Formats: sequence, C-alpha cells, structure tokens
Amino acid sequence: MNASENGRAGGPVEDLPAVAPQLRSLRRRAGLTLEAAARDAGLSAAHLSRLETGQRQPSLPMLLALARVYGTTVSELLGENVADRDAIVRASDMEPTRAGGWTYWQAGASGRGMQSLRVKVPYGSQGDIVRVHPGEEWLYVLSGRLRLRLGDTTHVLAAGDSAHFDSLTPHRLAAEDHDGVELLFVHTLLQSPLAALCLGPITGELP
Repeated sequence: MNASENGRAGGPVEDLPAVAPQLRSLRRRAGLTLEAAARDAGLSAAHLSRLETGQRQPSLPMLLALARVYGTTVSELLGENVADRDAIVRASDMEPTRAGGWTYWQAGASGRGMQSLRVKVPYGSQGDIVRVHPGEEWLYVLSGRLRLRLGDTTHVLAAGDSAHFDSLTPHRLAAEDHDGVELLFVHTLLQSPLAALCLGPITGELP
C-alpha cells in the first residue's frame, strides 16, 4: 500500500505511543539508510526524517508500508508488546488501535513472513489512495461492502467475499456504504527472511 505523505489522505495517528524512536531503531535494525527506507515505503527522505524525529505522526497506511519494509508488524512499530511467534491470538488480547479514521486489531504475532489484521474502514476514508507495492495481499469481507479497484476494474465485495492479488497491481480500497466495512487483511512483509524465501529478491521500487 503506497503511503501518502499528507494528512488529508489518511490522517495522523491519534492517541498512540510516541513512535519516533521505534521507527529509527527498526530502520537501523533492518540495515537501511533513511533514503532507501523512504524510497521503499513510498515516502520522501525528508518526510521519513520528520516521522523519526517526532515532527510528524504517521497515518495507518504509512505504518503498514513501513512495517512491510522493515519486515515487522504495526504493533512492533508502535512499541506494543506482542508475544513473539505465539501461534494463538486470543480475542481478549486484541486491543483496537485507531489511525486516520481506520480501526485495526492485530490478528497475528510478530516474527512471521506475513502480517494479519482485522480492519474497520469507515465510509469516505482513503478511497482515493492508489496503492502499489511488491508482494501479495489477501482480504476477506466480514461485514458491509467493499469497493475494490484492481487496475482498471472495480469490484464490489459483500460479506463472505474475498480477494487475493499481486499488490504490484494498482489498487484502492473504500467502503461502499455509510456504515463502513470490516475486513480481515493479510499482506506479505517484504524484508522478512520468510518473504525472501517465498518471493525471491525484490529489485523494483515503489512509486
């Protein structure tokens, strides 16, 4: 999901722990320069620098993009404690986090080749953002209706419908109805060892 740099296209993360030190630490752990990490996440180096110094707060699409680049989860980016490689995630342990109008629940543990989320997308939120990145995405509609644009084709998915696609295909997500849409969402983490084994070397750049 290509991260947008303005607050209008996703909004800042509200009421979350300070993420700046964690963003810098995880970038360094991944062995990436500021310029390389920003390029792969679809950001400018200046914007990522502002995120790392706390001058800006990231939106959820930015967190998803950075988590993918660093081979980690949104929870780890936020400094939340998630049991490493725990096979079971209990409903009582899923705390909602809100960012840019979206609400999401971490549905999987860290240290994996994929990230799993339950996501609530409100009507009118981020439907104009076109996302392009290496990897794969799978989503399943739990409730409501999702308007999914893949390339030049628009699909409306109802509860029980799913989609699995190469995320190099330009795609947009939006709630079709005013009540919003709730999804299960899984995407590959590009820099994780497991993803490297499955996908091979990543040579392309994000726009």
